[in-house]
Amino acid sequence: MSSTRLSRLARPLTTLPLALLALVAALPAHGQEAKRRWDQMCQIRQNKLDLILPEVMRENRIDMWIVASREGHDDPNAALLGGGYVGDVGYYVFTDRTGSGRIERAVMGIGGALFDQCPLYDRKLSPAELRAFVAARDPKRIGIDVATEIGTADGLSHSLHAKLVETLGPTLAGRLVSAEKLVSDFRARHTVSEIAAFSQAGEYSRTILERALSNEVIVPGHTTTGDVAWWMMEQLHKEGLGSSFGLPSIYILGPGERGPVSGDHIIQPGDLITVDWGVNYLFYYTDMKRMAYVLKPGENAPPVGVQRAYDTAQEVRRMILDVIRPGVTAGDALAAVNTRVATTPGLVLGRYDDPSKDPKVSDVVIGSHSVGDWGHGSGPSIADFNPLRMSYTLRASNFLSIESFLYTPVPEWGGRKIKIPLEDNGVVTERGFEWAYPPNSRILLVK
Repeated sequence: MSSTRLSRLARPLTTLPLALLALVAALPAHGQEAKRRWDQMCQIRQNKLDLILPEVMRENRIDMWIVASREGHDDPNAALLGGGYVGDVGYYVFTDRTGSGRIERAVMGIGGALFDQCPLYDRKLSPAELRAFVAARDPKRIGIDVATEIGTADGLSHSLHAKLVETLGPTLAGRLVSAEKLVSDFRARHTVSEIAAFSQAGEYSRTILERALSNEVIVPGHTTTGDVAWWMMEQLHKEGLGSSFGLPSIYILGPGERGPVSGDHIIQPGDLITVDWGVNYLFYYTDMKRMAYVLKPGENAPPVGVQRAYDTAQEVRRMILDVIRPGVTAGDALAAVNTRVATTPGLVLGRYDDPSKDPKVSDVVIGSHSVGDWGHGSGPSIADFNPLRMSYTLRASNFLSIESFLYTPVPEWGGRKIKIPLEDNGVVTERGFEWAYPPNSRILLVK
């Protein structure tokens, strides 16, 4: 990668305080970025356990939370709880002993040199001590990671559950309850250090994506959608990042029928391209989209009908933002925006990828969901494909992906309805909702 391209992706570092920049610059060159990221993850873990865990355990009336891992089968929360090496079976155990202040933290059968680089736990014990440890604290409700819907709260395997029940004995095992809501709250509420990392993930995501949808990568008549997808994957590899969903979904919205995803379609003048993807940085995942139009000779803008469709989609996005505020359930927020859509002339509520035949109306689908701890996250979700998470209350510091789809006729393309997808990520605040990075504000142009 050229120094120019590296500087583009490094720009977010220039926003760091000068003292921190000087500290980073003073570190040895070897392992400098690895150490910086490790220190950032350690701070996130400390803040998460100090500030978020006490409130979510008490709100959910969980006196003790036991997270079990086996070698080769880590619980989905293990990395956030410190990671470490598990030789056979290991436990992270959190106990609310006083009802105020910090949560007691113990780890059993988990360790390693890297684990010790970030000290988080009050006690390090053997897994054989679990029963006596729990009995001494006598918790009334012991949360374990079994769930009906949320995968990050469902990490306890059948055999580990059986071993835990056997280890605790019938009296203590009778107090085991699902920690599904606790895990959702723990992962979906965020400290300042997490918001900073999530914003950085967003910057990586949009920077790589907007470069991909430009003449830096696309040569009309030669470049395929698959070429673009693998160029993006190469940037992740170079930057030490992960992908939220695997290969980016890149397809052609028009002028013909929607083209194949990330395949061998050769991008041509007149194509309207959309990309759906996400980046993993540290513990955080994004989910976003961008659109680009490939100009024909003599053009300097997309067709008027395409631009009008895009502008209408932005109006729908503003309707979603208007209903987001802390203290309401995600389901109530969805109902409120659906009511606004249904009462707006020219708009109707639609079904995903199944628009109505009426050429006089545009169909709207809202799919705004939790994001951050995964591409489709664990917290409150303003989307009917997450029924349990729709019942959860929006709280300040929740991360949301504001996602919507508009199906609207384009006269220049035979009047057929094309799909205009928008998606960007941000944070619920006391003021409502704030973007974590500059969101999609235009159709990108490729010459």
